[in-house]
Amino acid sequence: MYNEDNRIVVTLDAGGTHFRFSAMRGCEFVTDNYELPTHPNDLELLLRDLVNGFSYIIEQLSEKPVAISFAFPGPADYPNGVFPQRLTNFPCFKGGVALKAFLEKKFNVPVFINNDADLFTYGEALAGALPQLNEQIKNSGGVKQYKNLLGFTFGTGFGFGLTTNENMYIGDNCCSEIYCTPSKLGQNIIAEEGVSLRAVLRYYQEVAVDEKSHQYTDTYDIFRIAEGNTDGDKTAAQQAFAKLGEAAGYAIAQAACMLDGIIVIGGGISKAYKYYMPSLMKELNAQMQTLGGDTLRRVPSKVYDLENKSEFETFVKGEPREISIYGTNETVSVDIQSRLGVMLSRLGTSKATSIGAYCFALHNLDC
Repeated sequence: MYNEDNRIVVTLDAGGTHFRFSAMRGCEFVTDNYELPTHPNDLELLLRDLVNGFSYIIEQLSEKPVAISFAFPGPADYPNGVFPQRLTNFPCFKGGVALKAFLEKKFNVPVFINNDADLFTYGEALAGALPQLNEQIKNSGGVKQYKNLLGFTFGTGFGFGLTTNENMYIGDNCCSEIYCTPSKLGQNIIAEEGVSLRAVLRYYQEVAVDEKSHQYTDTYDIFRIAEGNTDGDKTAAQQAFAKLGEAAGYAIAQAACMLDGIIVIGGGISKAYKYYMPSLMKELNAQMQTLGGDTLRRVPSKVYDLENKSEFETFVKGEPREISIYGTNETVSVDIQSRLGVMLSRLGTSKATSIGAYCFALHNLDC
């Protein structure tokens, strides 16, 4: 959409431990990342590092950027750039922070802030998973095209975003979330307790025969054990990711029932795809019962694993039929199969989020 635009936007990947600053032109980075540690408990230091990071990137540019646009995790008043309450990863925001206004006064350019999962999904919808899928379908002889993308991030937490017809859904309160929906672990437990870094670590610790099981702090440790690349309980590590897939599939099914779009997965845990995807797909294609005894799909549409070559080929074909027009000898060609697909990020989570931030800024500047 903006891949040939010459305007420059400064972006930021705001993680819980590091800020990664960069700039984009035409949906590509034009500077190297500049990284600074975050100070989530000290507002003065955090704001100082934001100013220093953006200033450093701007100094590397040959021309002034048209905007600053970036992502933060969690709910906030994003249109106004105000964080009215403490964020889980940023306790120093307690009491409220008018971040957009602060940065606009410092840099004298428009500033746009959005939820990270929203921007990840927007980037994949405009320049990654969705256009690539539609092109693949055409090249494979299919005719169905998709306009809606549901993005889910598996990482420190469980994020969700929605883009429909190239428009990023924000919501009236900027609070369209998945982390707080009911978990398969129990009705009074939030979904994120089953789909997150801490969930994988907990699953492993519960079943592993491993004296060091409580020393691991990152899912990459568990992934290396699952792969057999380091010592540990390989079976327990693989089961930990399978449990995450089950919990994720349960939560994603709730969203897919209502929003009816292609599903893309990103985040740091997504690399363990081969261990969690079978149980995730099993949940998405599970069946449920009515009180009258009828059997229904958990998700009304058939869901395919688009990373699986044979499933992708079946997905493309669908079920074409010729339907007679009553009272005539004519027919209408239709595809009678309702179907969705699950795929991994095509851009990488960080780049997709940056592209989302870039495109969001230019779209709003052009409105």
